[in-house]
Amino acid sequence: MQKLIDRLPAALASKLRTRFGAHFLRFVVVAVVSLGVSELALAILIGPLHVTAGTSGVSAAIAGAIVSYFLSRWAWKRKGRPNVLRETIPFWLVSVGAWLVLGLATKLGVAIARDMDLHHFERHLVVGGVYFIANCITFVLRFLIFHYVLFADKNQPVGPIENESLSPVSVPVSSTDESGEQH
Repeated sequence: MQKLIDRLPAALASKLRTRFGAHFLRFVVVAVVSLGVSELALAILIGPLHVTAGTSGVSAAIAGAIVSYFLSRWAWKRKGRPNVLRETIPFWLVSVGAWLVLGLATKLGVAIARDMDLHHFERHLVVGGVYFIANCITFVLRFLIFHYVLFADKNQPVGPIENESLSPVSVPVSSTDESGEQH
């Protein structure tokens, strides 16, 4: 992973080396695995099992959330027994919000596919695509909530970004007179 980060532009690479960046990269892994599980569940529920759109979307999101819960603890390096009030319950409350969004997104995808008179593979592509886009949106929101609220490092001071200097910086000023000459 370090070699990959070294190939990125310097500004992005330095951001990924921070605590925020490390958590973000680990949560991307969590999201990809969770998304794979939920997309597979969605395809099975909506396809061969013929479950309704809303129920399929919510059920698929629940399957992904179960995977996400355990992998999120890994992403934020949580070990041992979780604190139910500070970690477990808030995680599942955030997940319920994501389930509602993903259930509605699935209904939207089915409606779009129906209006376009799509069947079989094309229908699955549209429904899965809308579900994927909604999952990307909820990914960003969940990451921010998890990073800054749920799994926030209580020992880390809230304030300036790491290595940020608060000392004054001198900036040379050039002046021009009325004739346009610089001094």
